[in-house]
Amino acid sequence: MKPKKSLGQNFIHDENFLNKLNGEIKSGTKTNIIEIGPGKGALTKYLIKKKYRKIILIEKDNSLIKYLEEFKEENVIIINADALSFDLLGLNIANDGVIVGNLPFNISSQLLLQWTKFKYWPPFYNKMYLMFQRELGERIIAKENSKAYGRISVLCQSRFSIKKLLLAPAGIFSPKPKVDGIVLEFSPINKYKQINIKKLETILRKAFLHRRKKIKSSLKDYIEVLTKNNFDLDKRAENLSVNDYCRISVLIK
Repeated sequence: MKPKKSLGQNFIHDENFLNKLNGEIKSGTKTNIIEIGPGKGALTKYLIKKKYRKIILIEKDNSLIKYLEEFKEENVIIINADALSFDLLGLNIANDGVIVGNLPFNISSQLLLQWTKFKYWPPFYNKMYLMFQRELGERIIAKENSKAYGRISVLCQSRFSIKKLLLAPAGIFSPKPKVDGIVLEFSPINKYKQINIKKLETILRKAFLHRRKKIKSSLKDYIEVLTKNNFDLDKRAENLSVNDYCRISVLIK
């Protein structure tokens, strides 16, 4: 079966890489593993050998379901659905979920932000192991005072401890993409439990819309709060830390 460009399908065919990735994924007898976009089951065949309570495979492409059927048993559930519109909360998994995904590069940021903005935090999952285009992955883990640092960096780091696991050279995929990939591990944190994620998102949108402007201009709507709490108004969006942005979101009523 030919991968569908419209769905951003790039299947991993390198068994050494799959074995390494599988070794990074931690699970136990109480773990519910949710694999997003399992494709033809390249990673799934490794996951079913691990300890788990259930494995839930969510695949949008109906023509790939036949490949996944060979893994079907009592504790392996196959769902033919679009991950972008599928309600993961409806799975009723309580704090023991692990999300795994070789995400299509064209929707990876959308999926990540969906799973970052659940109203209740910490969420139902305790780990995510996700593949991204390398450039996006580097933006997600970027620190302040760098060009790569931006909205997605702050949003994700306010919710997760993020670890770089594996680089994924373009050659391990079929068809071969023009860019390399990267696998990141996300562990939910509760360090900034007071933040309202939607309010934080609004602040970040204003701050990074014109990222070279000083915050006395880009965040002028909050100038009173910034001044009262001794923020340096001559800093630019990329100079404020994750902690700074979370603090601003809490201070603004």
